Amino acid sequence: MANKLNITYWSDYACPYCYIAEKRLEQVLDKMGLNKDVTIKMKAFELNPDVPKDVTSTTLERFAIKYGLSKEDAQKQIDHISELGQNEGIDFKYATTLYTNTMDAHRLTKFAEAQDNSEITQKVIKLLFDAYFTQNLKLADENILLNIAEKAGLNTEDVKKMLTSDEYKYDVRTDEQEAYANGIHAVPFFIINEKYALPGALSKDAMEQMINKAIAEQAENVEEKALFCGPEGCVLR
Repeated sequence: MANKLNITYWSDYACPYCYIAEKRLEQVLDKMGLNKDVTIKMKAFELNPDVPKDVTSTTLERFAIKYGLSKEDAQKQIDHISELGQNEGIDFKYATTLYTNTMDAHRLTKFAEAQDNSEITQKVIKLLFDAYFTQNLKLADENILLNIAEKAGLNTEDVKKMLTSDEYKYDVRTDEQEAYANGIHAVPFFIINEKYALPGALSKDAMEQMINKAIAEQAENVEEKALFCGPEGCVLR
Protein backbone atom coordinates (compact mmCIF):
# COMPACT_ATOMS: atom_id res chain seq x y z
CA MET A 1 0.00 0.00 0.00
CA ALA A 2 1.44 3.34 -1.06
CA ASN A 3 -0.11 5.30 1.80
CA LYS A 4 -1.68 4.49 5.11
CA LEU A 5 -5.42 4.53 5.52
CA ASN A 6 -6.73 7.04 8.02
CA ILE A 7 -9.79 6.09 10.04
CA THR A 8 -11.41 8.61 12.35
CA TYR A 9 -14.42 7.66 14.42
CA TRP A 10 -16.72 9.12 17.07
CA SER A 11 -17.59 6.85 19.97
CA ASP A 12 -18.75 6.66 23.58
CA TYR A 13 -17.75 4.08 26.16
CA ALA A 14 -21.39 3.61 27.26
CA CYS A 15 -22.47 2.77 23.70
CA PRO A 16 -22.86 -0.99 23.11
CA TYR A 17 -22.79 -0.68 19.33
CA CYS A 18 -19.55 1.32 19.54
CA TYR A 19 -17.76 -1.56 21.25
CA ILE A 20 -19.23 -4.06 18.79
CA ALA A 21 -18.23 -1.92 15.81
CA GLU A 22 -14.69 -1.46 17.12
CA LYS A 23 -14.32 -5.20 17.51
CA ARG A 24 -15.64 -5.82 14.01
CA LEU A 25 -13.28 -3.24 12.53
CA GLU A 26 -10.35 -4.81 14.37
CA GLN A 27 -11.24 -8.22 12.95
CA VAL A 28 -11.66 -6.85 9.43
CA LEU A 29 -8.30 -5.08 9.48
CA ASP A 30 -6.66 -8.22 10.83
CA LYS A 31 -8.26 -10.34 8.11
CA MET A 32 -7.12 -7.89 5.42
CA GLY A 33 -3.61 -7.67 6.88
CA LEU A 34 -3.90 -3.91 7.29
CA ASN A 35 -3.21 -3.43 10.99
CA LYS A 36 0.16 -1.82 10.27
CA ASP A 37 -1.19 0.27 7.41
CA VAL A 38 -3.96 2.09 9.25
CA THR A 39 -3.90 5.16 11.47
CA ILE A 40 -6.93 5.11 13.77
CA LYS A 41 -8.12 8.04 15.86
CA MET A 42 -11.04 7.99 18.26
CA LYS A 43 -13.05 11.15 18.90
CA ALA A 44 -15.28 11.68 21.90
CA PHE A 45 -19.05 11.69 21.74
CA GLU A 46 -20.92 11.53 25.04
CA LEU A 47 -24.35 9.98 24.61
CA ASN A 48 -25.54 11.93 27.65
CA PRO A 49 -23.18 14.64 28.95
CA ASP A 50 -25.55 15.36 31.85
CA VAL A 51 -25.65 11.88 33.34
CA PRO A 52 -24.30 11.92 36.95
CA LYS A 53 -21.17 10.21 38.20
CA ASP A 54 -23.25 7.94 40.41
CA VAL A 55 -25.41 5.06 39.18
CA THR A 56 -29.07 6.08 39.33
CA SER A 57 -30.80 3.33 37.32
CA THR A 58 -30.43 -0.18 35.97
CA THR A 59 -29.89 -0.90 32.29
CA LEU A 60 -33.35 -2.45 32.11
CA GLU A 61 -35.08 0.56 33.67
CA ARG A 62 -33.22 3.03 31.51
CA PHE A 63 -33.78 1.05 28.32
CA ALA A 64 -37.51 0.60 28.93
CA ILE A 65 -38.08 4.29 29.63
CA LYS A 66 -35.90 5.59 26.80
CA TYR A 67 -37.50 3.44 24.11
CA GLY A 68 -41.00 3.23 25.55
CA LEU A 69 -40.87 -0.54 25.99
CA SER A 70 -42.26 -2.92 28.54
CA LYS A 71 -39.60 -4.39 30.80
CA GLU A 72 -40.09 -7.73 29.09
CA ASP A 73 -39.50 -6.28 25.62
CA ALA A 74 -36.63 -4.16 26.90
CA GLN A 75 -34.95 -7.25 28.34
CA LYS A 76 -35.26 -9.01 24.98
CA GLN A 77 -33.55 -6.08 23.24
CA ILE A 78 -30.80 -5.96 25.85
CA ASP A 79 -30.20 -9.69 25.50
CA HIS A 80 -30.09 -9.32 21.71
CA ILE A 81 -27.44 -6.59 21.92
CA SER A 82 -25.41 -8.70 24.35
CA GLU A 83 -25.62 -11.60 21.92
CA LEU A 84 -24.28 -9.40 19.12
CA GLY A 85 -21.28 -8.57 21.28
CA GLN A 86 -20.76 -12.18 22.30
CA ASN A 87 -20.80 -13.19 18.63
CA GLU A 88 -17.75 -10.96 18.16
CA GLY A 89 -15.88 -12.73 20.94
CA ILE A 90 -16.66 -10.21 23.70
CA ASP A 91 -17.81 -11.39 27.13
CA PHE A 92 -20.61 -8.87 26.72
CA LYS A 93 -22.72 -8.14 29.82
CA TYR A 94 -24.94 -5.25 28.80
CA ALA A 95 -27.75 -6.05 31.24
CA THR A 96 -25.60 -5.33 34.28
CA THR A 97 -23.66 -2.27 33.15
CA LEU A 98 -23.27 0.59 35.63
CA TYR A 99 -24.24 3.69 33.68
CA THR A 100 -22.40 6.84 34.76
CA ASN A 101 -20.86 9.95 33.23
CA THR A 102 -18.12 9.17 30.67
CA MET A 103 -16.38 12.56 30.49
CA ASP A 104 -13.41 11.44 32.61
CA ALA A 105 -13.05 8.26 30.57
CA HIS A 106 -12.80 10.38 27.43
CA ARG A 107 -10.36 12.73 29.16
CA LEU A 108 -8.19 9.74 30.05
CA THR A 109 -8.22 8.77 26.37
CA LYS A 110 -7.13 12.28 25.41
CA PHE A 111 -4.36 12.15 28.00
CA ALA A 112 -3.14 8.86 26.51
CA GLU A 113 -3.16 10.34 23.00
CA ALA A 114 -1.03 13.23 24.23
CA GLN A 115 1.72 10.75 25.12
CA ASP A 116 2.16 10.15 21.38
CA ASN A 117 2.09 6.38 21.76
CA SER A 118 -0.67 4.76 19.70
CA GLU A 119 -0.18 1.38 21.39
CA ILE A 120 -0.90 2.86 24.82
CA THR A 121 -3.89 4.80 23.48
CA GLN A 122 -5.41 1.65 21.99
CA LYS A 123 -4.83 -0.20 25.26
CA VAL A 124 -6.69 2.51 27.18
CA ILE A 125 -9.61 2.38 24.76
CA LYS A 126 -9.90 -1.40 24.93
CA LEU A 127 -9.55 -1.46 28.71
CA LEU A 128 -12.26 1.17 29.13
CA PHE A 129 -14.73 -0.71 26.94
CA ASP A 130 -13.90 -3.95 28.71
CA ALA A 131 -14.30 -2.32 32.12
CA TYR A 132 -17.79 -1.11 31.26
CA PHE A 133 -19.28 -3.96 29.26
CA THR A 134 -17.41 -7.00 30.59
CA GLN A 135 -16.44 -6.14 34.16
CA ASN A 136 -19.40 -3.78 34.69
CA LEU A 137 -17.33 -1.13 36.45
CA LYS A 138 -18.15 2.55 36.99
CA LEU A 139 -16.19 4.59 34.46
CA ALA A 140 -16.73 7.74 36.52
CA ASP A 141 -14.80 6.19 39.41
CA GLU A 142 -11.33 7.75 39.71
CA ASN A 143 -9.80 4.57 41.14
CA ILE A 144 -11.11 2.52 38.22
CA LEU A 145 -9.60 4.99 35.75
CA LEU A 146 -6.29 5.04 37.59
CA ASN A 147 -6.15 1.26 37.51
CA ILE A 148 -6.81 1.27 33.77
CA ALA A 149 -4.13 3.93 33.28
CA GLU A 150 -1.61 1.80 35.17
CA LYS A 151 -2.46 -1.32 33.14
CA ALA A 152 -1.99 0.64 29.93
CA GLY A 153 1.44 1.88 31.01
CA LEU A 154 0.62 5.47 31.92
CA ASN A 155 2.04 7.40 34.86
CA THR A 156 -0.75 7.21 37.46
CA GLU A 157 0.41 10.29 39.37
CA ASP A 158 0.16 12.38 36.20
CA VAL A 159 -3.23 10.86 35.43
CA LYS A 160 -4.49 11.63 38.93
CA LYS A 161 -3.46 15.28 38.57
CA MET A 162 -5.25 15.41 35.24
CA LEU A 163 -8.45 13.89 36.63
CA THR A 164 -8.60 16.42 39.48
CA SER A 165 -8.35 19.27 36.96
CA ASP A 166 -10.39 20.35 33.93
CA GLU A 167 -7.67 19.31 31.52
CA TYR A 168 -8.89 17.85 28.20
CA LYS A 169 -12.54 18.77 28.80
CA TYR A 170 -12.20 21.35 26.04
CA ASP A 171 -10.81 18.66 23.71
CA VAL A 172 -13.78 16.39 24.41
CA ARG A 173 -16.25 19.20 23.76
CA THR A 174 -14.39 20.14 20.57
CA ASP A 175 -14.77 16.58 19.26
CA GLU A 176 -18.49 16.68 19.97
CA GLN A 177 -18.95 20.08 18.34
CA GLU A 178 -17.09 18.82 15.26
CA ALA A 179 -19.46 15.85 15.09
CA TYR A 180 -22.55 18.04 15.30
CA ALA A 181 -21.13 20.44 12.71
CA ASN A 182 -20.75 17.50 10.33
CA GLY A 183 -24.27 16.23 10.93
CA ILE A 184 -23.20 13.37 13.17
CA HIS A 185 -25.75 12.85 15.92
CA ALA A 186 -25.31 9.14 16.68
CA VAL A 187 -22.40 6.79 17.24
CA PRO A 188 -20.43 4.87 16.23
CA PHE A 189 -19.53 6.88 13.14
CA PHE A 190 -16.39 6.05 11.16
CA ILE A 191 -14.81 8.08 8.36
CA ILE A 192 -12.12 6.57 6.12
CA ASN A 193 -9.61 8.91 4.50
CA GLU A 194 -11.85 11.88 5.33
CA LYS A 195 -14.30 10.73 2.65
CA TYR A 196 -16.00 7.38 3.15
CA ALA A 197 -18.49 7.17 6.00
CA LEU A 198 -19.36 4.06 7.98
CA PRO A 199 -22.37 5.05 10.09
CA GLY A 200 -23.28 2.64 12.86
CA ALA A 201 -22.14 -0.88 13.65
CA LEU A 202 -22.12 -2.19 10.09
CA SER A 203 -21.44 -5.81 9.22
CA LYS A 204 -17.85 -6.91 8.71
CA ASP A 205 -18.56 -7.46 5.01
CA ALA A 206 -19.80 -3.88 4.63
CA MET A 207 -16.75 -2.56 6.46
CA GLU A 208 -14.42 -4.57 4.25
CA GLN A 209 -16.13 -3.35 1.06
CA MET A 210 -15.78 0.28 2.08
CA ILE A 211 -12.13 -0.16 3.08
CA ASN A 212 -11.40 -1.82 -0.27
CA LYS A 213 -13.09 1.10 -2.03
CA ALA A 214 -10.87 3.57 -0.18
CA ILE A 215 -7.77 1.52 -1.01
CA ALA A 216 -8.72 1.33 -4.69
CA GLU A 217 -9.22 5.09 -4.89
CA GLN A 218 -5.92 5.64 -3.12
CA ALA A 219 -4.16 3.46 -5.69
CA GLU A 220 -5.82 5.34 -8.56
CA ASN A 221 -4.66 8.67 -7.17
CA VAL A 222 -1.09 7.40 -6.89
CA GLU A 223 -1.22 6.14 -10.47
CA GLU A 224 -2.60 9.43 -11.76
CA LYS A 225 0.26 11.37 -10.19
CA ALA A 226 2.95 8.90 -11.21
CA LEU A 227 5.94 10.31 -13.09
CA PHE A 228 8.47 7.85 -14.45
CA CYS A 229 11.22 7.36 -17.03
CA GLY A 230 12.02 4.33 -19.16
CA PRO A 231 14.40 3.38 -21.99
CA GLU A 232 12.36 5.44 -24.43
CA GLY A 233 12.28 8.55 -22.27
CA CYS A 234 10.21 10.15 -19.52
CA VAL A 235 6.51 10.66 -19.14
CA LEU A 236 5.76 14.36 -19.41
CA ARG A 237 2.65 15.70 -17.62
